[in-house]
Amino acid sequence: MIKRENDKPCLFILDTNVLMHDPTALFRFQEHDIFLPMMVLEELDHGKKGMSEVARNVRQVSRFLDQLMVDADKQEIDAGLELMQSGTSGGVASPATGRLFFQTEPLDLKLPNSLPGSTPDNNILGTAQALRELRSDRQVIIVSKDINLRIKAAVLGIPAEDYSNDQVLDDADLLYTGLEILPEDFWERHEKNLDAWKEEGRTFYRVIGPDVADWYSAQCLALSEDASFEAMVREKRSDTEAVIELIEDYRLPRRNVWGITARNREQNFALNMLMNPELDFVTLLGSAGTGKTLLALAAGLAQVLDRGLYREIIMTRVTVPVGEDIGFLPGTEEEKMTPWMGALMDNLEVLTQPEGGEWGRAATNDLIRNRIRISSLNFMRGRTFLNKYIILDEAQNLTAKQMKTLITRAGPGTKFVCLGNISQIDTPYLTETTSGLTYVVDRFKNWPHSGHITLMRGERSRLADFASQEL
Repeated sequence: MIKRENDKPCLFILDTNVLMHDPTALFRFQEHDIFLPMMVLEELDHGKKGMSEVARNVRQVSRFLDQLMVDADKQEIDAGLELMQSGTSGGVASPATGRLFFQTEPLDLKLPNSLPGSTPDNNILGTAQALRELRSDRQVIIVSKDINLRIKAAVLGIPAEDYSNDQVLDDADLLYTGLEILPEDFWERHEKNLDAWKEEGRTFYRVIGPDVADWYSAQCLALSEDASFEAMVREKRSDTEAVIELIEDYRLPRRNVWGITARNREQNFALNMLMNPELDFVTLLGSAGTGKTLLALAAGLAQVLDRGLYREIIMTRVTVPVGEDIGFLPGTEEEKMTPWMGALMDNLEVLTQPEGGEWGRAATNDLIRNRIRISSLNFMRGRTFLNKYIILDEAQNLTAKQMKTLITRAGPGTKFVCLGNISQIDTPYLTETTSGLTYVVDRFKNWPHSGHITLMRGERSRLADFASQEL
């Protein structure tokens, strides 16, 4: 963040990628004014075609601009359009009180010979430099998601910032982990006001004290020196009173979930969340090899085939390639998605190891595949899922808006499980602090029907563990 001149109002020049990323960015600058260069309007016009999320965002920006310009004449446009108008708030809680300016005349672009003004980025840089001379009463700042543009602006001495309004947190290290390690003297401090009881074979405690203020519903609790104590917050009655419950120990072979047992504390918490029908939304974060997909699939199969809580498992993920794109894939929607579902196939091999040799394995595979459906995110809009167990893999590559679109598809009796690793984001202009996965983890932590845990320890193999630590 650059240092602002407090005595000067700001004039923000918006880059095209900011509006493509968030159409409501026009209304996110409160009392400050916004300037749109003609080059930005040209790029928006080129990006409006298609059915992609970016094209939809561009068309929404055009609708906002059209509403702002209704009945406006040339003189009003030159004076700046008021952003706070009826029906053009863009869903922003605090309305913008600044003005929107367009480039209505050619500007004298004085750039170094090494930066000709023909490219869009250099045109925006030249526009900013010209406005700094014309509008000396304002602090002119470029807002862009393009890191290279911000670097070139810094070289030329032009203030430039990232668009940070969609940041959920200032630092990814502040993200809610879902686990609270209690102090060693926790029981001594609360023994006077502690109530305990059993209900249907489950053990509950009522805790009263100041420690409760920082707890969230369905938060995991553990004592650092006592690995046997693992509990979850079942009800937070006030800032000083909460009910906690001892969780099931899925490390024991007799408590396995579809043949899978938890290998560490975080995995045990994850299985308790996944197997709890009261939690409609569960998020699992963790690096590669921590068992996110395997745990989610095992819990899904146990609840679909054994308990009959859900009709089927629907698995989907963002189709962002790691290397070069291999082009169009033949077949139906499910056949096109199959190459992207290598993680599903790998984990099914672990989960389908019954007795009976090849015949038994083939029969189990047929049974499971009839209850697992692979769907593409591209066709989720407008759908409603009833009594489904939905697994969204690689969720870190979704924006907050895309995440909202998907989660609102859940109908009655549906459980939504989001898996991801925010340190492996492949989508342009998304970061750890702006990812849709970060967004939902932060927004759902206060909801009593959601749970979250960050898996810390890799359990894939000693080779994978060493590689993740040293490479």
